[in-house]
Amino acid sequence: MRVIGLMSGTSYDAVDAAACDLDHRPEERALHLTPLGMVSEPYPAGLRVDLERALPPAPTALAEVCRLDTRIGQAFGRLAVRADRELCRGRAQLVASHGQTVYHWAADGQIHGTLQLGEPAWIAEATGRPVVSGFRTRDVAAGGQGAPLVGLIDLMLLRGRPGVPAALNIGGIANVTVVPRHADPVAFDTGPGNALIDAAVRELSCGRLAYDEDGALAAAGRVHEGLLRQLLTEPYYRLPEPRTTGKELFHPGYLRSHLGEFGQLPPQDVVATLTRLTARTVADALRRLGATEVFASGGGVRNPTLTAMLRAELAGTRLRASDELGLPAAAKEAYAFAVLGYLTLHGLPGNAPGCTGAAGPRLLGSITPGSRPLRLPAPPPLAPHSLSVRADGVNVPVCALP
Repeated sequence: MRVIGLMSGTSYDAVDAAACDLDHRPEERALHLTPLGMVSEPYPAGLRVDLERALPPAPTALAEVCRLDTRIGQAFGRLAVRADRELCRGRAQLVASHGQTVYHWAADGQIHGTLQLGEPAWIAEATGRPVVSGFRTRDVAAGGQGAPLVGLIDLMLLRGRPGVPAALNIGGIANVTVVPRHADPVAFDTGPGNALIDAAVRELSCGRLAYDEDGALAAAGRVHEGLLRQLLTEPYYRLPEPRTTGKELFHPGYLRSHLGEFGQLPPQDVVATLTRLTARTVADALRRLGATEVFASGGGVRNPTLTAMLRAELAGTRLRASDELGLPAAAKEAYAFAVLGYLTLHGLPGNAPGCTGAAGPRLLGSITPGSRPLRLPAPPPLAPHSLSVRADGVNVPVCALP
């Protein structure tokens, strides 16, 4: 089946679409994925500004939520049409849309609800294809964290590797999946990935810069040990797993509250300190779980200063790109949601209960029909146990970690 996965993460800077062919071999308990490539488009400037203004802790109105839900859905739909044309030759059969997370309701160590915008009807109308969306809510309803849902895909990719393999995604928030040989897998958000770094760059540059391109600002600064120690006192880092977080916690106001007592620090030092914070909290989590190799993906892998700090913090644990597993670092999450959409359409669970904390396996999401009558395939007798990636689709550039 040819599937398009759509993803926009907590950095809300762009929408990614990754296309793949998926072939389930029940007798092997294996799902084979052939990547067909990725296309990406930034949110229109006005939409991105309006989205940023509406996100917590800012107050917003239901009218604005409605407008954002429509405009995000339309942006996803336009990119899905392009992905179908350019990557699938017009033969896509399914679209899986993560949507745009705007609120993850966390309180007392529990997730009580989650909200992703990007109405799937706009995607179905634009493409004519059925759309699976709203993946996180069912896991939350079953007592789970609703994240990181990519944990199931990581588990399928890493299962059987020697030692204690781990997957790391550095988006706005960083998350890990660790697969011990003789224990249950673990997946959780470690804390900020790019969220606080981006917030600092925007504020300290008065909006002229959106992120630390190539890690240049962090490379030019020095880590302020006092600020780093204070940031590391954040209670979130000591919550038990599974745990998830978002920009509801790690937002510009959070950063300003910590900077206040240190006076006017050089901008480069602030960015260097926040970059070290991300590296430290990720490495602390992986070290505690005994990870022996780490496959990284997400926008953070393009920051050579961050990856250098992470290597230093990991102290010898090998840091590799997810490309070595066949999934490009920039597109891995979009491919992961393509797989989750495929599982839902085929009546198969899409969560890993041990990773999210849900009461058990659950079918995730809702299906919006396309332009033709919806005919669901018969569920296979067994769910896939592993995911193998074949490179015979298109030549995808390999990302070597800086």
